[in-house]
Amino acid sequence: MSSSRQSCRVAVVRGLQYAAGLLCLITALPADRLSAQNAGRINYETFTMPNGLRVVLSEDHSTPIVTVNVWYYVGSANERVGRSGFAHLFEHMMFQGSAHVGKAEHFKLIERAGGGLNGSTRTDRTNYYQTLPSNRLNLGLWLEADRMRSLAVTGENFENQRQAVKEERRLRVDNQPYVRPLLEALALPFDSATCFAYAHTVIGNMADLDSARVEDVQAFFHQFYAPNNAVLAVVGDFDAAEARRLIEQYFGSIPRASEAPAARCESEFGRGPRRMDVTDSLANLPAVFLVYMVPSRNHEDAPALELLATILGSGESSRLNRRLVREERAALGAAQESDLRVGPGVLLFYGITNQGVEASRLEQLMGEEIDRARNDSVVAAELTKARNQYRAGAIRERQTTQDVAEALQSALLYAGSLESVNTEIQRFMGVTTADLTRVARRYLAPENRLTVIVNPPAGRGGND
Repeated sequence: MSSSRQSCRVAVVRGLQYAAGLLCLITALPADRLSAQNAGRINYETFTMPNGLRVVLSEDHSTPIVTVNVWYYVGSANERVGRSGFAHLFEHMMFQGSAHVGKAEHFKLIERAGGGLNGSTRTDRTNYYQTLPSNRLNLGLWLEADRMRSLAVTGENFENQRQAVKEERRLRVDNQPYVRPLLEALALPFDSATCFAYAHTVIGNMADLDSARVEDVQAFFHQFYAPNNAVLAVVGDFDAAEARRLIEQYFGSIPRASEAPAARCESEFGRGPRRMDVTDSLANLPAVFLVYMVPSRNHEDAPALELLATILGSGESSRLNRRLVREERAALGAAQESDLRVGPGVLLFYGITNQGVEASRLEQLMGEEIDRARNDSVVAAELTKARNQYRAGAIRERQTTQDVAEALQSALLYAGSLESVNTEIQRFMGVTTADLTRVARRYLAPENRLTVIVNPPAGRGGND
């Protein structure tokens, strides 16, 4: 292989890897899968304050650290037409100061105390967290309460963070090959007229950010960033009675807001096969996306779908990677990206063609592998392996106080029950090969497929 061709291969594979990690890059967090019972039971207690703030406490005295983790039940699904990107904008705005905290001082205070912090935005929620030495629990709680009560939503802060979000979009989306089409493909199965909640991207678009006014942003804050639209989780080395005293002291007088409107989405599976071609000015080789609408994260079919997606498209030994990359050498890489939500979700399989391979050939091979899954071809050994991968991932995702906090938050939002954090594994371990065939036939059917062909600009394609 020539050095130029090798360089092209490396660059495209990096682009594919970037696309595969897209949600993590935008949100700065790992996927928030529910944790597994076999990793050890998570003990917790919970209470709701008069202002509506739900609190979850989970003591673990093995290490002298504590995590303060807040989920606001607002994400891109709660945005309205012409105002996309507000949820992601607030992930930035929440660090711009409040009544008793200066701009960016939240970072300084946590880091000086020896802690770390971050935030992320997804379709159905926005989260903020800090992990601290256990003797600084009061600092983490006080900071979260101060910005919940009195965030500085000023014109200056808004304009500053609007430009920061636009620059983030340029850096992570608009200037990366295959990323913009992948983001848009996750929204394309939904009709913006009946399901705007999921018919647009989390990061928003430039036009909506440009047209937003500070009054719109202030209204968004007062509507969604209220105690009765939030869940506070405290996990780690603390005394529950003392934690409750601090929470009541710092959060108790924050007024509740009117109930936030729920995200609305009317959608249906199997509206008929659809196709579209798009051009990516940064791509060097064509790519194929096969996109399927799937049910919500808490649906009875969700575990089988997640395991099936693992078998088909997760890792070097997945069916798509073995067939397309190793055997046929038709693709530089192939994988899957799933986005399971409170409402209907998306399962996307994708690949980037190898040099000299037409997109039509790659599409044919991908379709054949998906049809094989629909034709009762999954064997017990594949299912066992997928279960083991799920179990291993779930164990990894509860090894720190922050992981446990996220697991508890995920259980409450997506399953509607905190106790599912300890029982979710049973749903996955109970999946059979017959279940995999059933969900493949129902959701991976041609009439539920959107095919997106991503083309490089004319004259660039690596097929000469």
